[in-house]
Amino acid sequence: MTTFRSLLAPLRPAARVLTGSTYVLLGFDALRAPGGRVDQAGPVLATMRKAVPLPEDDELVVRFNAGVQVAAGAMLAMGKAPRLSALALAASLVPTTLAGHAYWTLEDPDARKAQRIQFHKNMALIGGLLFAALDQP
Repeated sequence: MTTFRSLLAPLRPAARVLTGSTYVLLGFDALRAPGGRVDQAGPVLATMRKAVPLPEDDELVVRFNAGVQVAAGAMLAMGKAPRLSALALAASLVPTTLAGHAYWTLEDPDARKAQRIQFHKNMALIGGLLFAALDQP
């Protein structure tokens, strides 16, 4: 290992903890109280059901997605199967992003802008998770 790589080595676990713990907290919140997420997810889940066999209970699907985020976030934070957990988190963010930040459906310019920012923030998170999935230990 080069000196540069050995100096940067402590950043890997720190990055995993910072990233994974975020999904644990956000996922736990959605798991415990899915609230409006269920209504937001409805149209996206209806579209997904045309290609993927999903349960008809939207709340169950939202809670399952939240559970994936809790479990995969904890695994990533602990460094257990980090590639797999990063991929699971990236996959869980796709429907979350499409359902929660569909800015293209909004008429109000301010709301559209705010949701567009959140949509692209989630796209950046997905990109970061893909980097984590490609990480060499």
